[in-house]
Amino acid sequence: MANPPRHPVDVDGNPLCVLSVHAHPDDEASKGSATIARYHDEGVHTVLVCCTGGEAGDILNPAVDTPEVRANLPAVRLQELDASAAAIGYDTVHMLGYHDSGMPDTDVNARPDNFANAPLDEAVGRLVAILRSERPQVVVTYAEDRQFYPHPDHIRVHEISLPAFEASGDPAKYPEAGSTWQPSKLYYTGFSRRRIQALHDTYVKRGDESPYAQWFERGLPEHAETFTTFVDVGPWLHRRRAALLAHRTQVDPEGHWMRLPDDVVRQVFPWDEYMLAISRVGPVPPDDTEDDLFAGVRAGAVPDVARDSRSA
Repeated sequence: MANPPRHPVDVDGNPLCVLSVHAHPDDEASKGSATIARYHDEGVHTVLVCCTGGEAGDILNPAVDTPEVRANLPAVRLQELDASAAAIGYDTVHMLGYHDSGMPDTDVNARPDNFANAPLDEAVGRLVAILRSERPQVVVTYAEDRQFYPHPDHIRVHEISLPAFEASGDPAKYPEAGSTWQPSKLYYTGFSRRRIQALHDTYVKRGDESPYAQWFERGLPEHAETFTTFVDVGPWLHRRRAALLAHRTQVDPEGHWMRLPDDVVRQVFPWDEYMLAISRVGPVPPDDTEDDLFAGVRAGAVPDVARDSRSA
């Protein structure tokens, strides 16, 4: 079989590009990272927008909870982001330039320079400038889910992504942000009920404590039943693990989230899942009908790259 093209294109001949918008360093590792690894290996241009520096994050790995790390946490988290992005295969990383907003009713949440307190128009304009520069056909962002995870920065990611998607192609909006470009599709990333149930059951069968048990207790995410798109990422799960472990302040290698080996995950749920929220290339499909974020955009068939990229 011929090697896949190094620069796949859309139906108009433009290089394919996927752009993900995330709130903090480490979100890019836990949400859709194996998808980005797959597309990077396929030759798609991969872009990360990280909206904050994660300065307000806790240190969740006891092994690195030292005075030195605490004193330099902003710099450490950016170093972790660089290592994670390299492990995944992001070609370009843009920092949107805002301070971590912390949680409601904290001191950091009152800072005027945090993401949640930034003027909405300003933040949208910054994202529009990146969209026009990078020219993605596909934008991946967060759904609004204030009940399950009401972090101000995650809410703000949703709030800026949709208007930026629309404004990017409108010459009357943000003329200072460069030549217009209209993305074709916008997806929400998240965790489907199928994933949560499959991984929870696997923890239980292995006799281990499931970190998903508390999810069932407090109620699953609002959109857990509404996913349209499942991308097979089994051969790229090791890249997700490497990215997560790069965030040494946020991920304990001995913690619950890391206890299922990649080969086990590949057997029970080898997909990243998405909800197609906006499509300019046809109607939004019913649940579970897409296996490619570039469906309807890509020129030609999807190359066969379902292999372990470590052997490439």
